[in-house]
Amino acid sequence: MSVADSKTGVVPAQPFYQIYRGSSLGKALFESLDELIQSGHINPQLAVKVLTQFDKTTSLTLASQSKSKCSAKSHLNTFNLVDDVWTFQLQNPTFKFENNAETVVVPGKCKIVACKAGSMDAK
Repeated sequence: MSVADSKTGVVPAQPFYQIYRGSSLGKALFESLDELIQSGHINPQLAVKVLTQFDKTTSLTLASQSKSKCSAKSHLNTFNLVDDVWTFQLQNPTFKFENNAETVVVPGKCKIVACKAGSMDAK
């Protein structure tokens, strides 16, 4: 449950993980926003709002509409847990998807980042 600010009555926004900004879609959005700022079409504050909305929408959409499950087989190079965020470095992983029994082999290294479901403040 969120608590509204007593002066403004506004409920503060929950921060969402920013990991999807590193995706090709997130990078393209960032570059486009940077070009718009440089050309004077938008201000930096609007760009921050757009990126924050991107974080929220991407997280919520993947959580509600992604139903695929897969298993992975690989050599685990490293793993780490910091602030409820798991990071796994895999070498030559093989992923097998349950829905259509498709198998995908990734040559070389693969990094998996797994975060707690929901926003960063969700407990």
